[in-house]
Order: sequence, then structure tokens, then C-alpha cells
Amino acid sequence: IECTVTSARRKKAKHGGHIGCALRLSACQPPHLPPPFKSKVQNDEVKPQGSEVQFTQYWDNMGEKQILCIGLVCLDIINVVDKYPEEDTDSRCLSQRWQRGGNASNSCTVLSLLGAPCAFMGSLTSGPVADFVLDDLGRYQIDTSLLGPHPGCSFPASIVISNLRNGSRTILHRNRNLPDVTAKDFQKVDLTRYKWIHWEGRNPGEQVKMIKQVEQYNTTVPPEQRITISVEIEKTREELYQLFQYGDVVFVSKDVARHFGYNSAADALKGFYSRVKKGALLVCAWAEKGADGMGPEGVVIHSDAFPPTAIIDTLGAGDTFNASVIFSLSAGKSLQEALTFGCEIAGRKCGVYGYDGIV
Repeated sequence: IECTVTSARRKKAKHGGHIGCALRLSACQPPHLPPPFKSKVQNDEVKPQGSEVQFTQYWDNMGEKQILCIGLVCLDIINVVDKYPEEDTDSRCLSQRWQRGGNASNSCTVLSLLGAPCAFMGSLTSGPVADFVLDDLGRYQIDTSLLGPHPGCSFPASIVISNLRNGSRTILHRNRNLPDVTAKDFQKVDLTRYKWIHWEGRNPGEQVKMIKQVEQYNTTVPPEQRITISVEIEKTREELYQLFQYGDVVFVSKDVARHFGYNSAADALKGFYSRVKKGALLVCAWAEKGADGMGPEGVVIHSDAFPPTAIIDTLGAGDTFNASVIFSLSAGKSLQEALTFGCEIAGRKCGVYGYDGIV
């Protein structure tokens, strides 16, 4: 990105100005976006607060039910470096790009690339960054009809340092005031359209209420029409751990496992499985060591990792794994097949920038 921040906006950004201000740049277009992307921001124009945001609904031609992912969408500003910078130094990055981010948002991208009709439910403000995000969601034909508009809020953003030397990614995230999806928002969802709903663990008090709505719906339909519920517990926040008991499929992160003192995915599964509901699948990925899963039989299932020839970009690898496992299980595959597929697609993702080269 070639950008020059105006002094007035630099001053506002320095004192906590929201991302819509901090990123209102004198000459900045979202870079390196393939067709059919066209920026809606022309001549440094800013949409007024309260302006209408257009959301799109994509219908599958064969009437196949969708996979719905609920969580965050944000802007990732990715800086690629040849080594991690020392503190209090000034250095150049190899490249810099904008990319749509957020766990649930990324998982939708992967599901779409794999061929699954999918929808994203989250919150969005207005402005040029929102336009960039909406265009990118549309480029992957992700249904955005459930996005909740919040004009006047700040747009969440992450500054990402991607180290080309070892594949690490360091993330600094900020969300000032964009609210998460609530149970009241979820009441408008037509559950008959979905076969699977995945929650990125964020505001668990509200998410449990949403899940209970789905559980109630499932009691009114035949077994083959019931919605599968999955949850992701990625962050080490105490309030998120209540989600363990609500998923048919539960993804728990390496970070959470380590927080509880577990040093392997297998140990984490054995330690956490008593927290999940009867019959649930529990899955834990462990980076270069692959991933493990456990079902009601109590047997640990393992898949090795599939590392690329060269590690290029690990940002979103976990979201890729989760989406690939969901895709496989939703197609009726076994836990072993789903873990292997998830590790394979996540490995491909680590070998490319972004997601377009995973299939």
C-alpha cells in the first residue's frame, strides 16, 4: 500500500480515532485485488454516517442448505517482513496488503472455495473499509443477508506482522465499539435454510441463547433436518469455556489447551472431553504436529500435518482447518477423514498468500 496520512487525520488517529479515520488516506486503494473487485470508494469519498449498506443473498441453484458462520469480520493490514523487527527500530516490510479477516469470516471464505453454500452473520459499520469487506465477501459468493449494520461505529482492524523467515504471524487487534451479534439479532434467522451453524466464541452469554434457539428448533423437525451446532473456543477467556457443553462439534485451540497445562492435543482431548455434551466430537489442532479428535467412544483419532514445501503465510490456518473439518463432516465423512482433510487444506493454505490457492 502506498499511503500518506494527512496531518489532521494522523493527529486524530494518534488520540484514538477510529479506523475509519486512521485509514482515511490521501491516496489509498485496496491493493492487489483480482477481478471482479471494484472499489466503491471514489475520489476519497466517505459515506456519511447512517448511509445504507447493501447486503447480498446468494441462493444455491440446487436448493442445498447453507452452512452459517457467526462471528467477527475485520480488516487485516498484513505486513510481510524477512525477520521480526527489533523494538524501537525503523525498518521496511517486504510487502503490505489489506485482507478481510476474522475467524468466522475466514472460515466462510474457505467453505466457499471448497464448494459449500455458506452465509456469514456478523456486524458491519459503513464507510470505505466496509465497502472493501463487502466486495470481498461478494467475490467469494458468501451470503451477507444476515449482516447487521451499525453505522457510526468503528471498524475492527488487526495489524499483522508476518515473518517470512519462520512463518510466524503476530497480531495486534483493536475493536473499539462494534457490537457482536446478539440473541435478539439471531431471532430473525430462518433456521430452515441451514444444515450447520458454527459459532466463533466471542460473547458466550448471547451465543448460548442463540444455540438454545437452535436446540429448540431441532426438537420440532425430523432428525435428518436438524442443524448441527459447532463452536470454536480459541481465546483463553474464562467466560468462553461454558461453550464446551453446547456444541455437537467443539474446536478447542492449542492456546486454550496450554493454558490448562496440556502439552499435546491428545492430552487436551482427554482432559476436556468431560466438559462436552453427550455424543459430541471434540477437536484440537496442534500446528505442525497435526490434529486430534475424540468422539463418544473415547478413542483419540490423529492426523499428521501436511506442511507445504515452503511456509509462506500461516495467518488463518486455524480458520482453514476448522472450515475444512466442518465441510467434511457436513458431507457425512468420518472424524478420521475430516481431520485428515482439515490438515491437508490447512497445509496448503500455509504455502500461499491468502486463500485462493488452497483448492
